[in-house]
Amino acid sequence: MSYTFNIASQQSEFDQIHHLNYKTFVDEIPQHETNQSKILVDKFHEENTYLICCKDDLVIGMLAIRDNRPLSLENKLENLEELLPKGYDHYCEIRLLTVEIEYRIGRVFRGLSQILARYCIQKGYDLGLISATTRQLKLYKQLGFQPFGDLVGSEGAFYQPMYLTKETFNESTAGKVASKPISFLPGPVPVHQFVQKALASAPIPHRSNQFQLLMDSVKQSLLSMTSANYMEILVGTGTLANDVIAAQLSLHQGKGLILLNGEFGQRIKDHALRANLSFEVIDKSWGTPFSDAEIISKIEKGDISWLWMVHSETSTGMLNSVEKIKEICERYQVHLCLDCISSLGALPLDLQGVYLASGVSGKAIGSYTGLSFVFHQENIPPSNRLPRYLDLGMYQMQNSVPYSHTSNLMCALKEALKQYESNNRYDKIAADISLVSASLAEAGISVLLNAENSSPFIITIPLSSDYSSTEIGKYLEMQGIFVHFESDYLKQRNWIQIACLGEYKKRDLTNMVKTLHQKIKTPQGQS
Repeated sequence: MSYTFNIASQQSEFDQIHHLNYKTFVDEIPQHETNQSKILVDKFHEENTYLICCKDDLVIGMLAIRDNRPLSLENKLENLEELLPKGYDHYCEIRLLTVEIEYRIGRVFRGLSQILARYCIQKGYDLGLISATTRQLKLYKQLGFQPFGDLVGSEGAFYQPMYLTKETFNESTAGKVASKPISFLPGPVPVHQFVQKALASAPIPHRSNQFQLLMDSVKQSLLSMTSANYMEILVGTGTLANDVIAAQLSLHQGKGLILLNGEFGQRIKDHALRANLSFEVIDKSWGTPFSDAEIISKIEKGDISWLWMVHSETSTGMLNSVEKIKEICERYQVHLCLDCISSLGALPLDLQGVYLASGVSGKAIGSYTGLSFVFHQENIPPSNRLPRYLDLGMYQMQNSVPYSHTSNLMCALKEALKQYESNNRYDKIAADISLVSASLAEAGISVLLNAENSSPFIITIPLSSDYSSTEIGKYLEMQGIFVHFESDYLKQRNWIQIACLGEYKKRDLTNMVKTLHQKIKTPQGQS
């Protein structure tokens, strides 16, 4: 039997909620007066968010959440704050928890508790309050609710005040059997437990020989992965790595050429502008490949000394061809610079012939955000014309440790890199995205790019105006499926993205597509 759990949004769902409310809190629990319509509209209906369980189009279970103060229990318990555990600041109240009598099985209640936990995390609530009917206290405890204070209510309808936190839910029967959320985000990606353990290792002084050995080991792994000649590891994000590249290019004579066909190409242009670089641009529509002819034409017409582009343009899922551009740059003696922030660790990468390239620890590689990389083809001397933190030569001269560094992030990165000791990681990513692509095609869901131009780890799905990418993304979150939809550039275009950079079983991939397909079979606004 198939059940779906979601946030109520359709009028037909609200109508059923009012009927179910009446059946429970009038017929079953005599809390309200009877009426001929057999409808009970909650007094806080306009403030409520309803989480529901449906069997096909039938609402069979529900609960309501609100956070407007005063909460119901604040009017019933004078010393509410004193009775609650300390350290929690963002309260909500959970009301009207009920399930149709014939469906009062563990699976429905557990499902409602799981979607409740996900919703509270999404909204930033850290403690939920409920008045639990004394008839079902065992059930509430199995869902993670903890009793406090005296009973409230009246004869025939007594309630036990209870609270729920993330910790009490995780320790409950429902929490222990809850399915773990599955991430299809391009970053951050799920971090393996061995990487988590490495992060918690005792700190190592960054000037010690032990730290230098750690640095050498990690750098050698990354150089082997990429066939680069040299690299430096910086404390910062990919933005820092690209700022370092821009700073290095500011030392060059001649103009540059920036290729852009997506959001991250636009950001490279912004890096260049802020560094006062002189450059020309080939600006293509998002998701449109560059032609050799237009690149050659720009180089031949101008005094071009460097070319900067994104390898994997995450905003569209486009994989820009590098090998042909390498050949062009070599032929015309142009320094090629690449943003490899998304591609490093997601697909085999050959940086031979690439002058400068950026990467990070927190995306496909599967470690934590906080370290960035600059790969370089030549030895780089320090330059007093550059800010110290952006001087690549300073990093090379000091073996990537000119300033304070972090052994904890380095240890985590070293552990994450072990998965690249063979090519199995790349093969698994490619196989997973291929299965998702085939499943989407079978379901009739269109994608933005054809396979020839797509990065082999991410798919972009443009939604029609019948749907909202934000609402689809939040719906999937409620099902424990995390896709990429919250970036402004995706919202503006009504796109969602699926990246396969985690550890998945086949059913994880097919279920994700099935869940998406179920949601977009019928345009929003229709039941």
